[in-house]
Amino acid sequence: MSARVRETLLRLLDAPGPSGFETVAAEVWRDIAGEFADEVWTDVHGNSFASNAANGPTVMLAGHVDEIGLMVHYIDDDGYLFVRAVGGWDPQVLVGQRVEILGADGSVDGVIGRRAIHLIEAEERDKAVKLKDLWVDIGAADGEAARARVAIGDVGIIRSDTLTLGESSVAGRSVDDRAGATVALEALRRGVERGTAARGVAVATTQEEISGKSGWGARTSSFELAPDAAIVIDVTHATDHPRSDKKEHGDVRLGAGPVLSRGAVINPRLLDALVASADAADVALQWQAAPSVTGTDADNIFTTRAGIATAIVSIPNRYMHSPNQLVDLEDLDAAVEVIAGFLTSIDADADFLAG
Repeated sequence: MSARVRETLLRLLDAPGPSGFETVAAEVWRDIAGEFADEVWTDVHGNSFASNAANGPTVMLAGHVDEIGLMVHYIDDDGYLFVRAVGGWDPQVLVGQRVEILGADGSVDGVIGRRAIHLIEAEERDKAVKLKDLWVDIGAADGEAARARVAIGDVGIIRSDTLTLGESSVAGRSVDDRAGATVALEALRRGVERGTAARGVAVATTQEEISGKSGWGARTSSFELAPDAAIVIDVTHATDHPRSDKKEHGDVRLGAGPVLSRGAVINPRLLDALVASADAADVALQWQAAPSVTGTDADNIFTTRAGIATAIVSIPNRYMHSPNQLVDLEDLDAAVEVIAGFLTSIDADADFLAG
């Protein structure tokens, strides 16, 4: 297992970056990219790019750098903040959490409040809590004091320390999709170190979590690059835990290798090339069916311009969209190996998408 993959992931997990406010996380990503890339840049949408200097086919490696969060939309006269979701939260996991509001003058700590169980009527206790039933308490004396520290539209994140569990499992708030952003960056690094004729461009895309079926940042960045091929790296649901129905959600396990998808969005030639790379590296693969949309950046990339050959490499993730998302670093390292092997297999004049 690569120590560098671990280091990159841990650095990214600690950086705040809710959708539309990815600045800090993107800066960390570009700083890491600057260690090896020939060119690093950003665009008007906040996407970050890192490229080598090869002149062969352009291969886009996309992992979104944004995370789910919260946004302040009302401050009452008693100083309590009411928030809306930035991305897809299950409000049940928010109760009692600590939060960090990213204010203009610095971060503001708070806690998410709800009536204590003693004050909830018996018939309400079994009902799912809604976000509108919760508030953020920053310890303000009143509304004026709260508004002096926090403004409408400020975003926040859950405060969650990254944990290492066992030898290779890591749990963190922003695993979705700092895991993919890590793999994109480290696959390019490994491909450059080994020598690739392809022009690899790792992209930390933005605003995936708030764009419905696919990422807005992926749309603009892929239009700019017009790559010959694109590999989207995201997380997918691990189903190796209690109360998971494999007949409905498939059989995906932590530590059993990266997951490849098959479906309408996926280019079969590119998929075959990734399978060949995995075989050459003796990397075990898992599989996922994606008969229509994938819910990833791929849904926007594959129809960009006249169409881009696209594939998805996914990292198994337990407890997605929670403060403690769990991945196995062995799966990340294996994904890096498969993608780096693909990059180094491409000839400078290869037309690997023809036919």
